[in-house]
Amino acid sequence: MPRTPGADLPEHPDFLWDSAAPGSSYDVVIVGGGGHGLATAYYLAVNHGITNVAVLESGWLAGGNMARNTTIIRSNYLWDESAGLYEHALKLWEGLDEELDYPLLFSQRGVLNLAHSLQEVRDGVRRVGANRLNGIDAEWLDPDQVAEICPILNTSADLRYPVLGATWQPRAGIAKHDHVAWGFARALNRMGVDLVQNCQVTGFERVGDRVTGVRTTRGTIRAGKVALAAAGHTSVLADELGLPLPLQSHPLQALVSELLEPVHPTVVMSNAVHVYVSQAHKGELVLGAGIDAYNSYGQRGSFHTIERELTAAVELFPVFARAHVLRTWAGVVDVTPDASAIMGRTPFDGLYLNCGWGTGGFKATPGVGWCYAHTIAHDEPHPLNAPFSLERFTTGALVDEHGAAGVAH
Repeated sequence: MPRTPGADLPEHPDFLWDSAAPGSSYDVVIVGGGGHGLATAYYLAVNHGITNVAVLESGWLAGGNMARNTTIIRSNYLWDESAGLYEHALKLWEGLDEELDYPLLFSQRGVLNLAHSLQEVRDGVRRVGANRLNGIDAEWLDPDQVAEICPILNTSADLRYPVLGATWQPRAGIAKHDHVAWGFARALNRMGVDLVQNCQVTGFERVGDRVTGVRTTRGTIRAGKVALAAAGHTSVLADELGLPLPLQSHPLQALVSELLEPVHPTVVMSNAVHVYVSQAHKGELVLGAGIDAYNSYGQRGSFHTIERELTAAVELFPVFARAHVLRTWAGVVDVTPDASAIMGRTPFDGLYLNCGWGTGGFKATPGVGWCYAHTIAHDEPHPLNAPFSLERFTTGALVDEHGAAGVAH
């Protein structure tokens, strides 16, 4: 499908984007100014020619989960449905710097998913086979091969959970999350899309079963279509319409260390000891773990999760034992019963849903934008997101990615 790349849009010398005042009406209102909301607005414009769009953010642009993740990008999911969507996203990532004409610092340094038990070895080998059948780069490595790729990783057989092997996706990697948001925002600003900050949605306007607009802290805004992209707060918004969603919101913590010399060449993820580690471009280590077990909308988590995460990191990487933690934070992730997202139409005409990404939202950003924009523009799902409809929780056609989501759920 032909698209107009952001690089072809006129330059503005002074700023990346305007913080617009909300207009009275739009063709499409997107609720949520994170990566998914921005990418959806972008592909509405470049793929479908729809630019009378407002992106509403309750705080500052991309200040939610977009600024509170660990920036890992990969597509090595187990099931065909997930692999299709994430691989489409990864292919878009591979050209996104050039398309947006902005340095996203996308680094394809590869991802290792470690196996520490016989069952994890079997699951890993199975996933590699499934990935290859879907045309996704994937390899199974023994411990010696793992050590060649990441020499600072402890592959000793004396570990509490020794490394028995790993899956390896060479095309995977990381990107700079705020740069991604800024690149999309700059392109949208040039196309005339309104980026409205400090505008919290408090309710909906409707006529019968059709949603016709949103009520916000800055007034009522009419809309031909309303698209939700509010991550952990999606269920709160849906409650305003009496629309129950199979979601639970949890804190997901991460942390960074002080700046270090470049020593960690790739991304390492371990489900058994619950940690994933990469080194950012400036030099800080970026560490994440599993979600906190309790439900919360707070952007901070519990200390014991950080303690277990650091214990696991030091066990796998003894070289990091004397590194100092610089700061910690948490995002609010929305988790579904099958650890897969929900994207598509709702029982309300004119209302669309994108949620339930758990810990996989950042890596899917451009793929979500592409497919969600198609769904909104055509009022029917793109083939890649058709399996992720809300109806699957009544039909039973689940996409259970608890295993391939790595340390996610």
